[in-house]
Amino acid sequence: MRAREWYGYHFPELIKVVPDNLTFARVVRLIGDRKHANVENLTDVLEEDVAARVVHASHISMGTGVSEEDMMRIQALVDQVIDWAEYRERLWDYIKNRMRAIAPNLTMLVGELVGARLIAHAGSLMTLAKHPASTVQILGAEKALFRAMKASKPTPKYGLIYHAQLVGQAPVKAKGRISRVLANKAALAIRVDALGDKDTMNIGENALLQVQKIMALAEGQEAATKSKVNRKSDIKKYEKPAEAAKTSFAYNAASDSTLSSKKKSSDMVVTQEADDLPAPRKDKKRSAPTPADDDESAEQESTKKKAKSSSGAAVPADEPKKEKKNKEKKDKKDKKDKKDKKDKKDKKDKRKSDE
Repeated sequence: MRAREWYGYHFPELIKVVPDNLTFARVVRLIGDRKHANVENLTDVLEEDVAARVVHASHISMGTGVSEEDMMRIQALVDQVIDWAEYRERLWDYIKNRMRAIAPNLTMLVGELVGARLIAHAGSLMTLAKHPASTVQILGAEKALFRAMKASKPTPKYGLIYHAQLVGQAPVKAKGRISRVLANKAALAIRVDALGDKDTMNIGENALLQVQKIMALAEGQEAATKSKVNRKSDIKKYEKPAEAAKTSFAYNAASDSTLSSKKKSSDMVVTQEADDLPAPRKDKKRSAPTPADDDESAEQESTKKKAKSSSGAAVPADEPKKEKKNKEKKDKKDKKDKKDKKDKKDKKDKRKSDE
């Protein structure tokens, strides 16, 4: 970025013609000042048609002139960029070769870079082989794990293993499940690589096939859920009938009648024959009392009153029920008080006799 910015003041058109960073740096080192641009010098780095475009752009460039000292600084920066890029390529080749030699099964599952990061984080391949699958899954997310445990919140689902290609290709909802399965298989592959006698990749290949099958199932389930949602969206809403259909069900105002007449026209009320109707139910009513019965009941009451008054033992009928209840309560209370007094007297006598 810094090399593009600095050299852009002098030759801004080169950025559009050569978009690749490393190729851009090599072209700048070969050209230097844009006046010295030549197709023969650029063919080692670029194709002939691209080199011709670069030379043509250098002739019509709108960039400013640059002093020799500034060009030396720009070329020194470009040399650094090229050296770092070449060192990165050499380092990548070294990691590839070492990982395939040391941990071929782990490399088959998670790749060279993620496998190297796991081994570096654990300290060694043997130390990593001692970790369980659950630790391999969250290796690299220890800070988030302990923070979640302290706050009693859900723990993280993945650590360094998140950067593996299989986890990246998994659906969003199935990433946790795929990372767990991949960590289980990776833990087995690490132990085979660390403790196995033969350097074979059979374990890694079989585990990779199993993880891919689980991924296919997860993708199928997600597709099924999406199809269900689409089916629900396909359901059409209820639409009201058209104006022509409404006329047959229109409200008939002529059928309304505010008259209290018993007879109505035949088109408004459907009559039934008298034979078809059920017979009216006859309720049993009490017969009204006759004057003779009233005289008999009055004579009976008078005789009862005379008998009570002659005996003299009858309680007056006008005494309310509340007075009876109060009297009963008072009697019970008196009996209880007498009993308590008697018990106290017996206790005193007993004490005196004991003394």
